[in-house]
Parts: sequence; C-alpha cells; structure tokens
Amino acid sequence: MTTSISEPIERRIRAEAETLGFDVCGFASIEQAWPAAARLAEFVEAGRHGEMAWMETTRARRAHPKAMWPGARSAIVLGVNYGPEADPLAILEHRSRGAISVYAQGDDYHELIKKRLKALARWLVAETGCELKVFVDTAPLMEKPLAQSAGLGWQGKHTNLVSRAFGSWLFLGSILTDSVLAPDAAETDHCGACRACLDICPTAAFPAPYQLDARRCISYLTIEHAGPVPPEFRAAMGNRIYGCDDCLAVCPWNKFARASREMALQAREALKAPALADLARLDDAAFRALFAKSPVKRIGRDRFVRNVLYAIGNSADPALAETAQALRDDASDVVRDAAAWAVAQLAKPRDGKERSVSLSPIAPGLR
Repeated sequence: MTTSISEPIERRIRAEAETLGFDVCGFASIEQAWPAAARLAEFVEAGRHGEMAWMETTRARRAHPKAMWPGARSAIVLGVNYGPEADPLAILEHRSRGAISVYAQGDDYHELIKKRLKALARWLVAETGCELKVFVDTAPLMEKPLAQSAGLGWQGKHTNLVSRAFGSWLFLGSILTDSVLAPDAAETDHCGACRACLDICPTAAFPAPYQLDARRCISYLTIEHAGPVPPEFRAAMGNRIYGCDDCLAVCPWNKFARASREMALQAREALKAPALADLARLDDAAFRALFAKSPVKRIGRDRFVRNVLYAIGNSADPALAETAQALRDDASDVVRDAAAWAVAQLAKPRDGKERSVSLSPIAPGLR
C-alpha cells in the first residue's frame, strides 16, 4: 500500500503496520477513565489470580495506561492473526498424544510481535519525532481493554479478545505515544446470549460471564502453577499439556476467521501431536533442545513432564504405564507425584475399580 506525506498520519501508520505484517491496527485515546482497573481489583482481591503474584504487585501500574507513562496521549494497538488451519480440539480425541496450545506450536510470539513493534516505532519516530513506548503482553499494560477501545474487538465472556474478522485468534501489541491520534470507535460486545465458551470449559473456570478464576483454568494450571495440580482438576485436563484452546476454539465468531499461513509455516511438526511416551522421557537438555525459542521452554522440564504424566494418567492406555512407572524415582518431587498418580489412574478399569497393571522392573538407566 502506498501513501503520501500529505495523508493523515493515522492512515500512514496503518499502511506501515500492514507492510510489517500486522493484520489489524487501531487507535485509542488514553485520556479517559479506565473501568478495567476496577475489574482487575475485584479479580485480585478475590484471589482469582492464584500464584501470579505479579498481578498484585503491578496492580497500581495496571490501573490506567498513564500509570505506565504519564506523558502518553494515545495508543496504537496492533494485532497479528494466528488462526489455526485445523480444529485445535481434534487432538483431544487422541489421548496418547499431547495437546499443546495453538499459539505455542511455533516460536515465541512475544519475540515476533516485539520485532515488528520496534520497527513500526522506529518508522514513526523518524516520521513525526514523537516520543513513544512499545509493549507486548509481558508488560503491565492491560492490552485487551485497550484493544476494545481501539476498535479491534471486544472482551468476550471468556475474557479474551474477540474480533468480528479474526474470531478469538489475535496476538496483541501496543505502542503508547505522546502524539494525539484520531481515535477509532470502540468495539461493542457482540456475544449476545451465546455461552459456548463458558459451557465447554473442562474445569468450570468461569464463575460468571466475563469472569475468570485462573486457579481453575487449565492454561494457568499447566503454565503458571508450579506445584502439583490439585487432584480435582487432573482428570479434566485430559491430554492438554500446555495451555488450553477450548474456550477460544468454540467461539462462533471463528467462522469469519481465516487460517494464518504465517503461523502454519512456523508451527513445528514435532509439537502438533507429540507422543506422550516420547515427551515423558525428556531430560533437561532434551527438553531445552526440543523447545528452543518456544514459549513452552519457560516452564522448565519438571513442570512440563508433570503435565505429560497427568495426560498419561488420563490416556487409558496401559502401554504407557511403564513410562509413568519409570518416573516414580525422578529427582523432581512434582514429577514423582504426577508419576504415582498416573500409575494409579492406569490401574483403574473404566468402572473405577482397581486392576493390576503388568510392569517390567525399572531398568537402571531409567531411574
């Protein structure tokens, strides 16, 4: 797309963003009140943030975009489509395979977005001389309500952003600037009476529409929660070993979304439907090699293998019993606990009664 220097800066920014690979770009004023701060306070005060202590310690900085930078006047909010090519829920039927959330099947999207944001920021400074700051979701800036203000979508009943063009599949990034940009109209809520995202949640993590209790969320439990997962949630995790796409994938607005060719090219075959038996055998070095440049890497081998063992316990596949048994002497407490649970689960027939599982002696090299 070509533009001229006489065109409005907002149009020129959109054109440059498109050139850099962003799928959508919107503008919001940040001079107004910020009702999202009250919702965040209720969330934290109810303890629904679980072990994510950073949500409490950074609460004041999240209270308003200006708390991040008092000189900011406007926000540029950008989105990258990561719509999957196939149904992300199909893998849940293959219980001896691990389900890794769509966004984590390739390189870390934070790095992808950050490079593009910085390139756009450099261009904007050169064009206008403005001051600005760049944010991906690792910073304490509430990007979903900001994206709604900029017209990119609305926060659905599952609390994630929903777009009429991209469904529930948008990565977000933001630039705060001291320039005054013409704001776009805020998007309105189009969820209507639909509650598909609430009803599909395996652990009933939504106490009410637009409210999330992270302590029950499988994404939280598999990624942020460090210790053993509470027993009442383990069976509901199924074979989800990193994140959970259920509430996103079931959204009816996804029918207007399109698959992202870029994300399809980045996705690694080894992470689309990995065998649980192979993943359970990963030591620290092998884990780091497999998940190099992946967001999965940050949770570490022990937490990841813990998740794999819960999936093994839910697999109903007696052939995986020896794999779990081999980890009962693992150096990690959390892995040993998960291995014992998996072995016990595989010893139960479908009627819930104990049955014997034939296990070979543990070879010395597997201890």
